[in-house]
Formats: sequence, C-alpha cells, structure tokens
Amino acid sequence: MSRLWSRFGARTAAVALLSVGVAGGFYLGEDRETQQQGLTAQVGLQVDQAEYDYQRDRQADHRRDSAKQRSAEYQARLRAAAAAKEAAQRAKAAEAAAASRKKEREAEAKEEDGKVKAFAGPIPASCSSYSGHRKTGCAMLLREGFKIDQMPCLDKLWTKESGWNPKASNSSSGAYGIPQAVPGTKMSSVASDWRTNPATQIKWGLGYIEGRYDNPCGAWAKSQSSGWY
Repeated sequence: MSRLWSRFGARTAAVALLSVGVAGGFYLGEDRETQQQGLTAQVGLQVDQAEYDYQRDRQADHRRDSAKQRSAEYQARLRAAAAAKEAAQRAKAAEAAAASRKKEREAEAKEEDGKVKAFAGPIPASCSSYSGHRKTGCAMLLREGFKIDQMPCLDKLWTKESGWNPKASNSSSGAYGIPQAVPGTKMSSVASDWRTNPATQIKWGLGYIEGRYDNPCGAWAKSQSSGWY
C-alpha cells in the first residue's frame, strides 16, 4: 500500500470518527457537550494533519517524478548529441575516402592518358619484326615478363637515348651504352662485360625501367615530358 493511500485512509478514518462523535453527542445530551467539543476539536486537528501530510507527500512524489523526467530528458539529449557527432564523423570520413578515391582515379586516368600519348607505334606481332640489337631487346623484354605491346615504347626510348648502340657514350654526363646508364659502371651489377655486351646492357636497362617506371611505356612517357628517364 502506497504512502498516499495510507494518508487517504487516515484522513477517511478521522472524518468517520468525527461523524461518530457528533452522532454520539446528539444522543447523549447536553451534559456531554463539553467533551464532545473537545473531541471534535481533536478530530479536526487530526484531519488537518492528515490533509497536510497528504498534500506534502503528493508534492514530494511530484518532485521526484519531475526530477526523473528531467534526468531522462537530459540523458536522451546526451545520446542524441553523441549520435549526431558520430554520424558527422562518419560522413566526414566517407567524404574524405570519396575524395581520396577520386584523386586516385584521376591519377590513374592521367597515367593511362600518359601511356596513350607515349604509345610509340603499332604493336608488332612478334619480335621477328625487329633485327639486330632491337630483336635481342624484344626477346629479352618478353623474357623479363613484359608484353609485346611495350616494345614500341622501348624502341623509341632507346633509339632516342643511344640509337641502340652499345658503345654510345656521353662525355658530359657519363652515360653509356644502349640504356645510357649514368654512370655506365652501374651495369656491372649484371655482368663485367657491360662495356661491350648489348645483352648485359639491355638486361640492366629493363631492370632499371621496371624499378622506376613499371614498364617501358612509363619510361617513354617520362622521357617525353622531361627529356630524360
């Protein structure tokens, strides 16, 4: 049983007691009038006290309910603010990721465009389309894992650099051989005959191209834009 109902019951009992007292006074006569008045006054005080307690408890319960409601509303606002912050962070991260992907796509498109511009001629059916050091270079290109479509770029690149002459040298830069290695001694990492063996020079040159430009067309694009590779 709640406190409010307890107070309500006390109040009802007091009122009932007052009614009984009044009825009893009526039947007992005037000689008990004084006692009846005292009883009435006492019962009235009890009724007033019960009413006061009842109202006080109602106000206390109301304050507790209001405090609980305010606390619940505050927690709800906190959760809503946290959710909004998290959503904003996710949106920002998604926007950054989208911008990054766009930048990557633009870079890839630019690279592909450069490769298209770097394309040096029709793709040969086989290395038999070439002769001399070019034919050797074509065969080694395929052996190193490149496709035949890279050969026109390699042909243009090394025709520009050395004319495919294994003894071509540049006195001002120290470049030497078919790939124009700077200095030429770098090619000794493949074999000691780097000064005279075109196969040694070509093998080193293909390794250099793969390490820096991925493939001959990438190196040819660099040569076209900068004048060197």
